[in-house]
Amino acid sequence: MTTVYFVRHARPNYDNHDDLTRELTAEGLRDRMKVVEALKDVPIHAVLSSPYKRAVDTVQLLAGQRGLTVLTDADFRERKVGDGWLEDFTSFAKAQWADFDYALAHGESLRQVQRRNLAALERVLEAYAGKTVAIGSHGTALSTLVEHYAPGFGYAGFDRIRGVMPWMVRFTFDGKQCVEVEEIKL
Repeated sequence: MTTVYFVRHARPNYDNHDDLTRELTAEGLRDRMKVVEALKDVPIHAVLSSPYKRAVDTVQLLAGQRGLTVLTDADFRERKVGDGWLEDFTSFAKAQWADFDYALAHGESLRQVQRRNLAALERVLEAYAGKTVAIGSHGTALSTLVEHYAPGFGYAGFDRIRGVMPWMVRFTFDGKQCVEVEEIKL
């Protein structure tokens, strides 16, 4: 069995509109301990992450305590909304969950995000078969994975976790077959 803990980043500084460099708030930096505490008795063999600072920083403490380096994979990054900051995110999110192919100009659809994240996850399953891995992720990207393996998560599930940071989901695989998806309380 291969176990993958996806960790949605802790609370970011929304005053920074740059996805790549958006850092964690003081609260977010403190909340990284929730991840460390939840996984204290779990043998972690590798820590990977989206390259976005908030995701890396959320799992960095876990990696450091295990003597591991956070390995980044751009395919685990969050969905690109478009070219600018979106003021009405709720309407946009509802439209995307209603139509998995909906995207703004220069942005990504949920289907594109899901496919990209699934491809990265498949590489992880090949490289770390039989091991336990933690991956720093994002709310939308992780929600599309949950939807893939546990259909019906949808907009209601996404909306339920929108303010939950960090948020963790454990996926258990037998080979490449997902046999369990479980939210881990932090």
